[in-house]
Amino acid sequence: MGSPYNPYRGKQPSLSQLRAFAAVAEHLHFRDAAAAIGMSQPALSGAVSALEEALGVQLLERTTRKVLLSPAGERLAVRAKAVLDAVSELMEEAEAAQAPFTGVLRLGVIPTVAPYLLPTVLRLVHERYPELDLQVHEEQTSSLLEGLAAGRLDLLLLAVPLGVPGVIELPLFDEDFVLVTPQGHPLAGREDIPREALKELNLLLLDEGHCLRDQALDICREAGRTEGAPVTTTAAGLSTLVQLVAGGLGVTLLPRTAVKVETARNTALFTGRFTDPAPSRRVALAMRTGAARHEEFEELARSLRGAMKRLPVRVVGAGA
Repeated sequence: MGSPYNPYRGKQPSLSQLRAFAAVAEHLHFRDAAAAIGMSQPALSGAVSALEEALGVQLLERTTRKVLLSPAGERLAVRAKAVLDAVSELMEEAEAAQAPFTGVLRLGVIPTVAPYLLPTVLRLVHERYPELDLQVHEEQTSSLLEGLAAGRLDLLLLAVPLGVPGVIELPLFDEDFVLVTPQGHPLAGREDIPREALKELNLLLLDEGHCLRDQALDICREAGRTEGAPVTTTAAGLSTLVQLVAGGLGVTLLPRTAVKVETARNTALFTGRFTDPAPSRRVALAMRTGAARHEEFEELARSLRGAMKRLPVRVVGAGA
């Protein structure tokens, strides 16, 4: 059985009508209400009458001397004000959304980047974009990409290339890898290490899932390392990795941005540089194709390139 017929269903009151009625409800005088919202008195009266017709309810009791709200008008005046307030808030929110670098920005960062680049990122955001609410999520690459695709994250800071459809990379910089060795190692502190030296070294790597592990293995394969060469995987993070090196368990590869933080705490650690072209990685921002804030993200990338010139990296990309 269908719903009862309602002759007023489908007639939607306009904002102009609600605004006119709210003004009359506040001033209880047509002339004063019209002046308050910049409307002519006949137009105001017509708008209120049209609202009454649309709602099927008498809102006002008109006399020659004054205007009174009907019982229904008393109740609906509260609703009308709430609707107008909500519309006003919506417009304010839309204006804020149009302003760049305001509101929440959910940034995903990989663990082998976060401790070394976040100080630069956070300083830049604090100084240049104080209205931006930056929320940082540290996760491995696969989780970050899932979060970006699902809309849980807005922007990523990670190593590329990703080769993922629907993702645009905004390159920031390239950085070399260095060889971290214990004191007394034959390669400790050398500035001319050939890549071929990686063939037989006892190499310590991060656990499965870290892109830095995959990059290091790619570098080793390019150097001619065979699959059977010893690789020990016992560390979940770079801090643990370098302490294993200091303990004499092997050597490892570190990106240059991590060297100062990870080796300064232990004098038993030495770093060696590879001959050119040194093995390296590229770090970039990544966003969804067609992202609504793409212009904002591109500007952020340009700003980050400038801020990162102070780091031991080679800035790349537009405006570098």
